[in-house]
Amino acid sequence: MSRLILFNKPYGVLSQFTDRGTETARQTLSDYVSVPGVYPAGRLDRDSEGLLLLTDDGPLQAKIADPRFKLAKTYLVQVEGEPDEGALYALRSGVRLNDGMTRPADAVRIPAPELWPRDPPVRFRKTVPDAWLSLTIREGRNRQVRRMTAAVGLPTLRLVRWRVGDWSVEGLNPGEWREVDAR
Repeated sequence: MSRLILFNKPYGVLSQFTDRGTETARQTLSDYVSVPGVYPAGRLDRDSEGLLLLTDDGPLQAKIADPRFKLAKTYLVQVEGEPDEGALYALRSGVRLNDGMTRPADAVRIPAPELWPRDPPVRFRKTVPDAWLSLTIREGRNRQVRRMTAAVGLPTLRLVRWRVGDWSVEGLNPGEWREVDAR
């Protein structure tokens, strides 16, 4: 039977089990998940938070991570600035990045969600407004959501992956995980 773990990756944690990158040890998945034989299905940048799926099933891992399967990934994105209809339309139509056009995204402005506090907190500037978007993409380029919002003039301040396919991070605090039925 395949194992599937939903993990709420905290800010600053690497999406891998070991850190070979620097002299200073950084937090990795092994600081939180002690289940042998599971590996991340996809990645989540160190400065992003939220749902990371781990599995011991290679075909399931490929299905989750491979853009050919177009599995929807929903992010809650705090952006700097006020999104107007033009910016939302651009995100919904596809954005030109240095590696080509993105697929259209589902982009909606939302009220500030009730999330856990981030450590360290997002810097607050009285003179610069911020807003929240729900952004659903069906591909997975490197730092794609951050690059898309920047391309429409809305730099990302905080990025939380909320959902991958039918799986959600809802009910998990940062650093917590639960095993679910892989079917």
